[in-house]
Amino acid sequence: MTQTHYYSNPAGLPPQTDLLTDRAIVTEAYTVIPRGVLRDIVTSVIPDWTGTRAWILNRPVAGGATTFAQYLMEVEPGGGSGRPEAQHTVEGFVLVVSGELTVTIEGETHVLAPGGFAYAPAGADWHVRNAGAAPAQFHWIRKAYEPLEGYVARPVFGKEQELEPFPMPDTDGRWRTTRMLPVDDLAYDMHVNIVTFEPGASIPFAETHVMEHGLYVLEGKAVYRLNGDWVEVQEGDYMSLRAFCPQACYAGGPSNFRYLLYKDVNRQIVL
Repeated sequence: MTQTHYYSNPAGLPPQTDLLTDRAIVTEAYTVIPRGVLRDIVTSVIPDWTGTRAWILNRPVAGGATTFAQYLMEVEPGGGSGRPEAQHTVEGFVLVVSGELTVTIEGETHVLAPGGFAYAPAGADWHVRNAGAAPAQFHWIRKAYEPLEGYVARPVFGKEQELEPFPMPDTDGRWRTTRMLPVDDLAYDMHVNIVTFEPGASIPFAETHVMEHGLYVLEGKAVYRLNGDWVEVQEGDYMSLRAFCPQACYAGGPSNFRYLLYKDVNRQIVL
């Protein structure tokens, strides 16, 4: 089985002796939220959830990414929600990074450990509980679903460690992508992948494309090229990229560089 690592946020607050300087950046092309600013004081309480707090990493804003919201959720033992999604038009994807989370979608129940994931179609009956003895942290990506005539998105459950990554061409497998939602089914209007770079591997050109991205670094470190700027990132950091933001990276050692990636796909541009 593939060895994997999933960073989980320790939160807390920095001591009064710390300097204020950090790596947080907000531009119209991209946003970088470093792990050092994901503290207790910036958490949100979500209606219909108990024993839960959330770090909201992305929401649609003018001049930024507009197609999705992304949360880092922490649920205490016994907490959860019988109605996690209040909007019937919104689909959801969760990836557990620490602890265990029991997820039920349309009557099918799975206990998700780190690397476990689930997709809930828009309008699905689903709920989540932490039945374990320790807090559970997971990523929750929400998107307004764009229906397509003749296609139906269905629930998906899985575990990253059990999936075969797809190597990128001409990279000797040193840049590879683990695809957690069906990529050849037009019923799904978003892809959620885990991208892995071995130390020294790179995206060797500035990708400039219509898809928006949310990227949460699960392991390792790298230098990212974003809209002409060089930005250092490490595990626990988050990047939100608007459409057409030029992007490339070099992975730095000693471990693999891995991130959770969202992108919107498979739909005509609405004018």
